Amino acid sequence: MVDFTGRDIISCKDFTREEIVYILDKASSMEELVKKQGSTDLLKGKILATLFFEPSTRTRLSFEAAMLRMGGSVIGFSSIEGTSIMKGESFEDTIRTVDQYADVLVVRHPKPGSAKIAANVAESPVINAGDGPNEHPTQALLDLYTIRKEKGRIDDLDIALVGDLKHARTMHSLAYALSNFKVKLYLVSPPQLRMPSEVLDYLDKKKVEYVEVSNISEVISKVDVVYVVRVQKERFKSIEEYEKVKASYIIKPELLSKARKDMIILHPLPRTIELPVEVDKTPHAKYFGQVRNGVYVRMALLGLVLGRL
Repeated sequence: MVDFTGRDIISCKDFTREEIVYILDKASSMEELVKKQGSTDLLKGKILATLFFEPSTRTRLSFEAAMLRMGGSVIGFSSIEGTSIMKGESFEDTIRTVDQYADVLVVRHPKPGSAKIAANVAESPVINAGDGPNEHPTQALLDLYTIRKEKGRIDDLDIALVGDLKHARTMHSLAYALSNFKVKLYLVSPPQLRMPSEVLDYLDKKKVEYVEVSNISEVISKVDVVYVVRVQKERFKSIEEYEKVKASYIIKPELLSKARKDMIILHPLPRTIELPVEVDKTPHAKYFGQVRNGVYVRMALLGLVLGRL
């Protein structure tokens, strides 16, 4: 029996395969619930606090939508302006304060490790909505949900992770999560944006097969899934460094002519130049469905950590 009641959701390294499958199955039941009746009162009387110290559209709104569809309420902020942080209040004291008002906290912060710090001081469960370039576990779970939904499985797939593998927390969490399944990974990036050594060490430890390559055209015909992410301008120390690599990989329609017919493209969004709008019209594009799936996965997680599922 898998029990998530009161559990913090901080890192994909904390999940077993059984737990991931359990979450995905619960998310599937939430999707069916939404399609049939729109909402439920499973979390009536519960309050979610969304504490976003860093910008967000999809993650914040999908968590709020998930809580509202489950009958709960939402409080929080989407920037530090207008909060006591501007008066010098510490991160820890902000967490301790909001913990008095809510039953579950969703935290995004630019500092790696911030979600763990929040979990250490809060009595309510804390869900990591992105801690700098470190991790984004709920994004990885909705990515897995989308892959399973579109491909019918996760095992025995060849998956390309393309772009800024150094800074993209979505890529780190997804790699950790995929280590629980039988997959082959193609890590596609320029040398200066390759996957961090700690992630590669983890993949080695879990005996995950992976290949590092620099040319997307070498692997486009070999994979079932292409997961592309923008080059993260905000993580670079200088604009000059960013300019050198910003156009490293652009998924153009002509590139897709080499792909398998049933290959799918995922992207955590927002996108910039790496994914032209022309790709939206192709049968490969699954990233807006991926956005929708985030609500179902986050409904499942909120229900689980609050002991209602």
